[in-house]
Amino acid sequence: MRRILAIVILAVLAGTAFATPEKKEAPEHKDDEPKEPKEPTPKKDESKPTSPNAGRKVVVERVVAIVNDSIILASELEARMVPMRAEAMQIADAKERERRLAKLQTQVLDEMVNEELIVQAGEAAKIEVEASEVQAALDEIKSQNSLDDAGLAQVLAAQGFTLANYRTELRRQLMRLRAQNQLVAPKVQVTEEDVRARYDQMQRRSEAVSAVNLSHMLFKLPEHATEQQLTEAKAKAAKAIQRVKAGEEFATVAAEVSEDTGTSTTGGQLGWFQRGSINPEWEQIVFAMEKGDLRGPVTGPQGLHVFFVNEVKKSELKSYDQMKEPLSRELRRRETEKKTQEWLEELRKKAYIDIKVR
Repeated sequence: MRRILAIVILAVLAGTAFATPEKKEAPEHKDDEPKEPKEPTPKKDESKPTSPNAGRKVVVERVVAIVNDSIILASELEARMVPMRAEAMQIADAKERERRLAKLQTQVLDEMVNEELIVQAGEAAKIEVEASEVQAALDEIKSQNSLDDAGLAQVLAAQGFTLANYRTELRRQLMRLRAQNQLVAPKVQVTEEDVRARYDQMQRRSEAVSAVNLSHMLFKLPEHATEQQLTEAKAKAAKAIQRVKAGEEFATVAAEVSEDTGTSTTGGQLGWFQRGSINPEWEQIVFAMEKGDLRGPVTGPQGLHVFFVNEVKKSELKSYDQMKEPLSRELRRRETEKKTQEWLEELRKKAYIDIKVR
């Protein structure tokens, strides 16, 4: 991103020819009145034709945000939007498509502002990223994807990048990582007591569960649901959950309202699931549940689900000594994310940020 505040380049595309002024009749003069000498009439310059663009303002690039003394250009935002725009264009409803695109654009631009703030903080702290490091990262990307320069350029072009501005983006990524490592990571503290507490929690709860016997209710949604369809499905799920919490059997409610024709006749029964056998996002939820727990609505590929745990099987965890290092890394990662978010909030409070599009 260029460190300039010039937003618009004004270009006067051609010179302007002089027009011959309209002639007026000279007033009569009395003989005794002195006559002022006439000024020569300017001649029309035939050598310079008048341009139709004379004096017009030409917008070379549009700015979508100002972050302190840097700018984010519309072309940079658009390049980041390319993959999301392609996905959103699959939404048939035009209004819903535009709403989704506007929401995505706001989110992406907010991320770009955060990234710029981190880069600026890194530069203020005199953190350096060498050209050789950028090249090494680029070579690694080519190696992992079995691409040469031409192949990489082709892939980047499909995503709205050139090889040159992708190098710039790589440098910025490396700067952000280095800034977080040097300016945030030293603030992260994970003690032996923290690790032990996490291990004890795992023994009591989800990580000790090896299998769950699960039932569900499904409230279907189309692939690209509108806000109204999502709201209606959530309302159905909430009503079903309330009935179960009020004392009705889960199987009874599922048989009446679940839109999964394959399981509604059996009260939503799905059966036993081992760890690693279901959607990872669902696993985090259902393996944290105890017998009789009810959770939802949870988003899935077919719509919204409400889960109920009929039974659980628990297994012994590895010893604390075996789990200590991975648990320490997990806690450090979580704490780093938390501290990074706090740091970003402070950077935003101190920064001048002007968002030009909404």
